[in-house]
Amino acid sequence: MDAGLAIFSQFGFRGSTLDQVAEAAGLSKPNLLYYFRSKEAIYTALLANLLEDWLEPLEALDPDGDPVQEITSYALRKLDMSQNFPRESRLFANEIIQGAPRIHEVLRGELKDLVDKKAKVISAWVGQGRIKPVDPYHLVFTIWSLTQHYADFEVQVTAVLGDIDPFEGARHHLSALLRGLLVP
Repeated sequence: MDAGLAIFSQFGFRGSTLDQVAEAAGLSKPNLLYYFRSKEAIYTALLANLLEDWLEPLEALDPDGDPVQEITSYALRKLDMSQNFPRESRLFANEIIQGAPRIHEVLRGELKDLVDKKAKVISAWVGQGRIKPVDPYHLVFTIWSLTQHYADFEVQVTAVLGDIDPFEGARHHLSALLRGLLVP
């Protein structure tokens, strides 16, 4: 799985071959095919594992918690995932850029249901005056873009910042940005 992640996150599904994955895993192609029936089976298993992990921080958003703290904590957990799991983020981004042919149903199902559920929580916080008015969907999209950018466009971030670790500054900036957006 680690070899598949390395290859698919770098080359995408179309640009990757079973030979590359087998070589990276230190296996022969027939050995690899003993465990996975096809390139798509490896790729789909990687995406399934990724989506389970990727959705957990949003699921953890507590309707009974302090809204600003809950949303900021969610964003910081997503940023931590970008820092600690950049290959997974790039794998997901590549799938989305290709039109999500292997996870389209999950996006329209499980992901949409979860975002709808959490949008209701955020809307309730707005209605209670606990946070400033904000479109809950665009808030979630903003958090995704502000956090996953550091993994998906690591080359660009590194080119601009050089030797500076982007994540400490990103944590501070993201927290300040969200507090300014949300605190009534």
